[in-house]
Amino acid sequence: MARQNGIIKLKGTIGDITFYKTKDGHLAREKGGIDANRIKNDPAFQRTRENGSEFGRAGKAGKTLRTALRTLLLNSSDGRVVSRLTQSMVKVIQADTTSERGLRNVIDGEAELLTGFEFNIRGKLGTSLFAPYTANIDRTSGAISVSIDSFVPANMIAAPGGTTHFKITSAGAEVDFEAETFVSSTSETFILPWDFNGTATINQTNNVTPASTKPLFLALGIEFFQEVNGSMYPLKNGSFNPLALVQVSGL
Repeated sequence: MARQNGIIKLKGTIGDITFYKTKDGHLAREKGGIDANRIKNDPAFQRTRENGSEFGRAGKAGKTLRTALRTLLLNSSDGRVVSRLTQSMVKVIQADTTSERGLRNVIDGEAELLTGFEFNIRGKLGTSLFAPYTANIDRTSGAISVSIDSFVPANMIAAPGGTTHFKITSAGAEVDFEAETFVSSTSETFILPWDFNGTATINQTNNVTPASTKPLFLALGIEFFQEVNGSMYPLKNGSFNPLALVQVSGL
């Protein structure tokens, strides 16, 4: 892989060189590679097939989780969240110590490894919200909750320039990675002023199926706003809104 330089950028194939555009710029690479049929059937590529199977499973698992949290992700994610979450899902799958290589999965892995995952690297919850919070997943009742005692927003939230207001959001999700289905619910505060006045205590409960046997997730986030002439606008189209998995309960 090589980077294209110069004023004119190419797309397409010339001879054995393919020119294409990515998020990293205009690149070029030589055509070629191993025959797909050989990878599929040659015993020498058994490890490759196993790795590919698990990577594909990680990709599907990441998509299911993203879909479960879609309501919040619409305003709080970065352009590389798909690949980053897939990589994290691979680690979850690799933690499966009971299934054979190539058959390892999220259910038998360690979903708790996703705790702390940040969906927006441009605005991380870990460097935005400093107010202490209590996260809880009650598997018996299906209540996935978070509570935040009264705090001073200007002191406890590191907001991007231009912020005048904010709101706290959360989501609870019950995910069946095998069936690629989910149950989820979300909560949010009113839009609050980002100032030196203390907030009220914030309690949010997101309910899923009681006594579920599926992995459960709690996501917590912040959305920033700017007030202009009495109207609220998402600050910079939500580019710096943080959202993270603050608690995970896998089985």
